[in-house]
Amino acid sequence: MSDPTIVPEAESAPPVVAVHGASRLTAVNIDAYNSLLREDDGFVGDRARRAAFFEIFDRWRELAGGQDHPLIGDAPTEEISKKTLDEAFANGTPQEQALILSAVEDYAGELATVIKRFLRSKEWRDTERIAIGGGLKSGRFAEIAMARAELLLRAGDIDIQLRPIRSEPDEAGMIGTAHLAPSWMFGSFDNILAVDIGGTNMRAGIIRLNLDKATDLSKARVRTMELWRHGDEDEMKRDEAIDRLVDMLKDLIRQAEKEDISLAPFIGIGCPGEILHDGSIETGAQNLPGNWESSRFNLPHAIWEAIPSIGGRETTVIMHNDAVVQGLSETPFMQDVTRWGVLTIGTGLGNARFTNRTPPKEAEKDSGKEKPAKEKAKPKAGKG
Repeated sequence: MSDPTIVPEAESAPPVVAVHGASRLTAVNIDAYNSLLREDDGFVGDRARRAAFFEIFDRWRELAGGQDHPLIGDAPTEEISKKTLDEAFANGTPQEQALILSAVEDYAGELATVIKRFLRSKEWRDTERIAIGGGLKSGRFAEIAMARAELLLRAGDIDIQLRPIRSEPDEAGMIGTAHLAPSWMFGSFDNILAVDIGGTNMRAGIIRLNLDKATDLSKARVRTMELWRHGDEDEMKRDEAIDRLVDMLKDLIRQAEKEDISLAPFIGIGCPGEILHDGSIETGAQNLPGNWESSRFNLPHAIWEAIPSIGGRETTVIMHNDAVVQGLSETPFMQDVTRWGVLTIGTGLGNARFTNRTPPKEAEKDSGKEKPAKEKAKPKAGKG
């Protein structure tokens, strides 16, 4: 496929509806994202990435003498699934449960340390709640590690809440793209195309906004999704990866036409790295196939060039950092606080900090409870 430049020719440029990587969206201001805090031996966030948990677990297995446990077995740690760990944590032998509990405790300490470092930065100061997402979040053992990290922080006089992202990790990164566009774009549509690009997988899907049920997008759901594990491909080139992604999107468009699903002329993209306003990627895309940080590569324009229209209407493509987008899926559920963040535990540790643009709503509304209606005054009985 062609190699689009950052500044394409005017006659072939996509429409400008909103900037990529925007710091100001309809519901929130984005105070910081993709923060790369460093320490002597690398990035601070690496201490809480997905691989860090399994490295800790592996150390405890070695201390246990490499026993062949009934549920965990003797397979290499990297081959043990989160489902297996959850089953062993709940129903395994005391030795298996002790192994996992030890890893959970150590990992919780690392996660708490990383969060402390973020909270000391100017951009993350006064954060009230952090949503935790990413692939590791889907394990029950990981959710317990998050709860333990919150207790450790509170023991250190840091008053903060850690909460798992509500949506499945595979879906949150696509649902959040709906918050990238101005709300007027969806006036006549209830479905959009979304893309979530990760260091191992690429996902494309149709998101049903369910605006008739909730205008704040709290009921948005993934209608259908295609998954491609690009991490399994050897020597995959960048343009080959884009062609595969475009094919996934075109398949979804054909499916929507077949099922009479009305798609908005919009594609939202979450992608690793620092996203510049023109859609180019400054840094942070090193885990993607090929060179995505080239000055001559522009992903939104490449997608628009391949899919210039949807349903006869010109396509708008908007891209932001993948952790930002995953965090945006939590926006409707963060209305009882002012400043909040997201950490996505995956190949690396994605991060973003947000400030709501409207004052916090009352807790009763956030919890879904309606305020009791005021009782109408009864008319006084007249004389006679």
